[in-house]
Amino acid sequence: MSSLRTDNATDTAAPPSTVLERRPGRWIDGWNPEDTAFWQASGKAIASRNLGWSIFAEFLGFVVWQLWSIVVVFLPQAGFTLSTGEIFWLISLPSLVGATLRFPYTFMVPRFGGRNWTMISAGLLLIPAITLAVCVGNPETPFWVLLVAAGLAGFGGGNFASSMSNITFFYPQREKGWALGLNAAGGNLGASVAQFVVPIAITIGAASAVSLPLAGWIWIPFILFAIFGAWRYMDNLSSAKVDFSGSIAAVREPHLWLLAFLYIGTFGSFIGFAGVFPKLIADQFPAFSALQVGTASVSLAFLGALVGSLARPYGGRLADRFGGAVVTVVSFATMALGTLLVIVTLPLGSFWLFLASFLLLFVASGIGNGSTYRMIPTVFAARAGTPDAHITGSSVTVQRTTAAALGLISAIGAYGGFLIPQALGLSKSSTGSYTTGFAWFIAGYAIMLALTVVFYLRRSTAAGRQRI
Repeated sequence: MSSLRTDNATDTAAPPSTVLERRPGRWIDGWNPEDTAFWQASGKAIASRNLGWSIFAEFLGFVVWQLWSIVVVFLPQAGFTLSTGEIFWLISLPSLVGATLRFPYTFMVPRFGGRNWTMISAGLLLIPAITLAVCVGNPETPFWVLLVAAGLAGFGGGNFASSMSNITFFYPQREKGWALGLNAAGGNLGASVAQFVVPIAITIGAASAVSLPLAGWIWIPFILFAIFGAWRYMDNLSSAKVDFSGSIAAVREPHLWLLAFLYIGTFGSFIGFAGVFPKLIADQFPAFSALQVGTASVSLAFLGALVGSLARPYGGRLADRFGGAVVTVVSFATMALGTLLVIVTLPLGSFWLFLASFLLLFVASGIGNGSTYRMIPTVFAARAGTPDAHITGSSVTVQRTTAAALGLISAIGAYGGFLIPQALGLSKSSTGSYTTGFAWFIAGYAIMLALTVVFYLRRSTAAGRQRI
């Protein structure tokens, strides 16, 4: 065995006690980020390199995941005739499939290795990208075929679970919030970039027509580059294991289900509103749905996913400093306020007030994403009896249980991306407006806020006595 001191790391005064061994296939044995000397000497640089490529691959996953929410707005212009219900199914089905895929994706990193699975999962993105490009090029494509193609976009949603599970093993407990926040935010940005780039790509130079197949084709070179980058620069950690007993332990933990419910409110809101935002703007403010810039169309819907994505790492950082529960409570309160403002501004017919209200909602959900996700390793460490669980590293067994919980909670939370469009579609079809659907969301945020206070902030509870 030889000490691994690479990646332009700076030596510290105290030599690291952790010794790493490299094996073929870019496998690393002996990883221990809780060893401060090792972390400063070489661990941080290795972790940062893996984080960077993980973010890029996850970014493309979110791009592919969100493509149908953008394309559906342009389908009538391309000659497709679809009902309101069919449109909302095309928007929501990728989230349903993606959320479901997150369950098996959670266990792929231990089975194949983080680097190896990043290559595979990135390669799978080629399928929905190419399928979309082929299907939307012909207005005679049956709805069921469009539905299958939209479902395949769920491959992009599955990437999040495996990526987050992988990255949590690279970082020490004290830095997990920021690292996981960056990883998630970089992925979440894919939704915003797709909503900005795709309308431009399919309309530029197209006059009155649109070139919908480009919505899929333009991402192929980037996906291939992500596969190459993962192969060339990422690593597999032999310690990144989520054994079956750890998974069973996670499922049996009542707090897993509570945290998953909270994550439906934060991440589910983000991905759900990101998917439905272009449709809401097109319905309520059609003049602002596609702004002309030269020969291209630009949609301001990208701003929602953008501010939500950028806010996410700060949610993790605030949780690192003040505790995730406090930040999550503030986030739910702000999300309820933002949703209430949306209800108030809709009858006024002011697009800019509507946009400002939604951006507040997106920022709050982004911060809540980071803080809620940061709570997970802390809660599981605290439940295992780890003192000062917010900053103290836990045992390998607890880390593996936590990794399983991260994937499972991310999967359950992602179902919000299906529920929100479906709830708004039901509200629109049954009442003629979206107001009732938004009122349901306010009630949900109030319940989630109360649960966070009761279980994680009350000093009379074991969790409340720690900084969760």
